[in-house]
Amino acid sequence: MSLPLNPKPFLNGLTGKPVMVKLKWGMEYKGYLVSVDSYMNMQLANSEEYVDGALADHLGEVLVR
Repeated sequence: MSLPLNPKPFLNGLTGKPVMVKLKWGMEYKGYLVSVDSYMNMQLANSEEYVDGALADHLGEVLVR
């Protein structure tokens, strides 16, 4: 059994790396993590939007709240 992981340091460690953010209603955003704040808002650069697993659009810079 693994110990619980604090998400804030984990997410801060992913800054500058490629990530995928999946929203609870099914949309996914893939891009490079620029920053995360204390409310878990995430800023992504060079991002793409995927709907039902298919590429929907190239968005560039986005803020996921």
